[in-house]
Amino acid sequence: MALRIAAGTLIPGRGEPIADGLVVLNGDNIVYAGTAVGAPPAGPDDSLTRVPAVMPGMWEAHGHFVGSPIPDLEHMATADPNSLVARATADAAATLDAGVTSVREVGGIGLSLKPVIDEGSIRGPRIYAAGSILSTTGGHADIHGLPLDFVRSLDDRGFRFSQICDGIEGVLVGTRKQLRRGATHIKICASGGVLSELDHPIHQQFSDEELKAIVDEAARAERIVAAHCHGKPGIDAALRAGAGTIEHGSYLDEESAQMMLDTGAILVPTRFVIDALLQMEDSLPAYAYRKGVMVADHHAMALKTAIAAGVKIAMGTDIFVSGPLYGRNSLEVKLLIDAGMAPLDAIEAATANGPDTLGPQAPKSGQLVAGYQADVIAFDVNPLEDDTVWGDPDRVTHVWKAGVPTKTPGIA
Repeated sequence: MALRIAAGTLIPGRGEPIADGLVVLNGDNIVYAGTAVGAPPAGPDDSLTRVPAVMPGMWEAHGHFVGSPIPDLEHMATADPNSLVARATADAAATLDAGVTSVREVGGIGLSLKPVIDEGSIRGPRIYAAGSILSTTGGHADIHGLPLDFVRSLDDRGFRFSQICDGIEGVLVGTRKQLRRGATHIKICASGGVLSELDHPIHQQFSDEELKAIVDEAARAERIVAAHCHGKPGIDAALRAGAGTIEHGSYLDEESAQMMLDTGAILVPTRFVIDALLQMEDSLPAYAYRKGVMVADHHAMALKTAIAAGVKIAMGTDIFVSGPLYGRNSLEVKLLIDAGMAPLDAIEAATANGPDTLGPQAPKSGQLVAGYQADVIAFDVNPLEDDTVWGDPDRVTHVWKAGVPTKTPGIA
């Protein structure tokens, strides 16, 4: 029995929209996507759903499932892990209900959530996880207010967020440990950050030699490296080493943009979290708020520079505080449009470009194309004509994951 979805507008993910479209699903497989008049005939047991607009399930290309109710790394590292997992479970369900059917997790407990979601015990998106973030001692994923020996032990004790490693031998071991756990990509900190207390967002972290060793080791296992970078020194160093994606890119300039075009690297700008941090003065550590203010305007200019240069962009939010932010992921689409991206290109960033951030591990996903994964969502209006849908999970009326309806007007 096939599932047929008739839509006033079919947005394929990559390519022009189709009026009076039809999508046909059979299990976890798109059988047909195109005009209704060109569709194969319906079988006697096929079901039909009519919606205003249909498109591929969205990809969150910079996600974290950590379960922390406050934006504080020390709390994450010392809180009751059972409470963190319980909150992350709810966050995963909210993410799916918002139309995000796949998450590239770049640090968190995704490697643990994935099998539980896959077996059907809890609701959530498909997860492609990096495991722990590789960081230098004193780097962005180090937790500066805690004893170093304690922080170094966290990864081996099951805290899947931070892996401290230094030197060529250290980064090779760190990379291999995440691969051993099933990482689909490797996340590194190539610059300082905002939530880390003692480093500077502009400064490069990991030497050029260490960065190259990580990228080469990941490539031997057909994995790409996702590089957290705010400052230009870290951006350019990561690109020279061969990183596949640049996360944030706050101080990216025209030279860095050209390097991205030359190497084929993808930018995951995460404007969502930059704006969110500016609204968290009361809950953020004072140093983090100051650094957030410092990078915000530079980030806005960098994003416009990347769009103007034609750098490939994927949607990512960097949501990390458990609770109502999960489910608002698609607001990033509106923020990309506001930065100068055409609406159809912003939708491509949220769909077809997402799998590309996994390089050789990319599944056939993010497009309404025959033979692709049957992850499909519907809106109550055409999102190309009404941008108020972005960031509002209630405007997503239907979600099909692997061809199974997980959200309909009567079920969520």
